[in-house]
Amino acid sequence: MKIGILTSGGDCPGLNAVIRGAVLKGVISHEAEFVGFRWGWKGVVEGDIVPVTRHDVRGLSKQGGTILGSSRTNPFEGENGGPDNIRRMLEAEGIDAIIAIGGEGTLTAARRLVDEGGLPVIGVPKTIDNDLAATDYSFGFDTAVEIATEAIDRLRTTAESHNRCMVLEVMGRHVGWIALHSGMAGGAHAILIPEQPMSIDEICHYVESVRERGRAPLIVVAEGFKLDTMDEAHSHLGLDAFNRPRLGGIAEKLAPIIEERTGIESRHTVLGHIQRGGAPSAYDRVLATRLGMAAVDAAVDRAWGSMVTLRGTDIARVTIAEATGGLNLVPQSRYDEARILFG
Repeated sequence: MKIGILTSGGDCPGLNAVIRGAVLKGVISHEAEFVGFRWGWKGVVEGDIVPVTRHDVRGLSKQGGTILGSSRTNPFEGENGGPDNIRRMLEAEGIDAIIAIGGEGTLTAARRLVDEGGLPVIGVPKTIDNDLAATDYSFGFDTAVEIATEAIDRLRTTAESHNRCMVLEVMGRHVGWIALHSGMAGGAHAILIPEQPMSIDEICHYVESVRERGRAPLIVVAEGFKLDTMDEAHSHLGLDAFNRPRLGGIAEKLAPIIEERTGIESRHTVLGHIQRGGAPSAYDRVLATRLGMAAVDAAVDRAWGSMVTLRGTDIARVTIAEATGGLNLVPQSRYDEARILFG
């Protein structure tokens, strides 16, 4: 069996561990052959293919990023896009299956290719946001939380040195898992997430409460957070390849308002792509490796349209449709739990 692997969408720690797990399991257990599509779906559409051997993945689990490259290409666009053209390319190259490692956009495209073209695709969930339904956790999330928590620890010392309010923006387009976990771990005085719009008055109340106790306020905000007066998340960066707004800048918007309303000097920091970089945590290396191994088994079983997933501590299979049919939102109970610690 010849299997093609791609990494698409935003990169994250653990992608290389998936590739390594898949190749090792495929070669050792199934005598499979592997190729990689370079730059995500772009490589599928353009037929940009490189061999991936057991030697190529040696020691790869600790390496951040992706050796195959990634992009936000839509496989249905362009003169070579669409299921018919992709099927012809697979047949010409003798490729029997595609393992698509990606998040919401990548897996939505994978589902369409299966549903509309009957293409042999297996999904692997990848998102630092932890926003995919049908999996308890996705690799990359644990590493991103560790990075964000370290940033909170560092910001706290400089905030206290100047008695300032610090507003840290972390990733989280639709869900606030990174903000919630890092905010709780770092002792943030307020955690602002997309699932829970809040008024500026309430935010300023938390800030003033912290100052009254002689502390320097520290707020963590997810990029997708909306004030209760906002219809959409803040965006001034245009659209991505899937016509979604590129989010970012809510911390920059909030800090001067907080300063104006409270009189407390306020600064903002946007953590941005630092959350995606560097070596994956041990947890993410293990999870990514297990998912890669399970994806190969799904391909051997010809379980097209399925996605490997984490359920508790077990690896299972669900349909890609289940994974992309809804978001893994922060439940009210988890936010209420954290909210007791605000202010």
